[in-house]
Formats: sequence, C-alpha cells, structure tokens
Amino acid sequence: MIGLWTGKSVPSGHPFDGVLENLGWFGKRFTADLRADALLFRAGGQRLIPVDPAWIPLGMALRFHRLGRTRAAGNLFSYLVGGLRAKGPVASLRTLPFRGVSSAAMIYDALPITDHFRRLDHDRLMGAMTITKDERIYFFELERVDEAQDLSAT
Repeated sequence: MIGLWTGKSVPSGHPFDGVLENLGWFGKRFTADLRADALLFRAGGQRLIPVDPAWIPLGMALRFHRLGRTRAAGNLFSYLVGGLRAKGPVASLRTLPFRGVSSAAMIYDALPITDHFRRLDHDRLMGAMTITKDERIYFFELERVDEAQDLSAT
C-alpha cells in the first residue's frame, strides 16, 4: 500500500457521495512507517496539499452534506485548502477486522474515522470509511499512481 493513490467515490447513498470530488480531493499517500496523508487535495494544477482532517467539523459536514456538492463550496474550499494544510501524516495504518475479515485499515488521529481497505487487484483498492456511532459506510476506490508523474506534495 505504500505510495500515492488517487481516489473516487463509489455512489452508495452516503452523505459524502460526490462531496470530496467537488472539493478537489485527489486521494491518499501511505508511507513506509505506516503513517498516512489521509486527505490529499489538488491545488494550483498538479500541486497536492495534505489536509489535516482535525479542521473538518465532522458533524456539520454530515448534516450539511448537500452544500458540499455545490459549486460555491468547491470555490470556497479552493481558497481555504492552503490554511488546512497538515504538518505531517495524520493517520496510522494497521490490520483490523472489518465484517469478519482482517483488512488493512487507516485510523485517523483526530477524528473517529477508520478507512478499511480490500485489494481489488495490484493497483486498485476498495475503501470503506466508517465513522464511530454512525452505521452508514462511505465507499471509495483508490488507484495507485506512479509518483514519477510529477505530482508533488508541497
């Protein structure tokens, strides 16, 4: 799993379906020390900015999710993303059970969120984001990116 991955929602009726893409979500980066940039967003063309999810009011984001799919939200977030920059990786990788099967999981440091992963093939993962005390699951797919494609995190 180490490396850079680009992501996209898998529509399932979750409030976050389409929200991340509207805000410029690129994907995730996993490091060899089992840490992760959980939320990478595009800014200024190819530049990637790791966002600290601690800045995201999760309850409000769930409640007002429709707003997150608007053009105004996308424009506003493009101006705010630089100020939400993470100072380093914001999540840890470990193995956890998910629906009875041991799976790779990414646990956010500052939010009650765990992303569970299952390999689809060598270069693709299916992700299932769970939030403590919320039964809904946000599904997404990650695809490995060749970091030599000049995608740099700044």
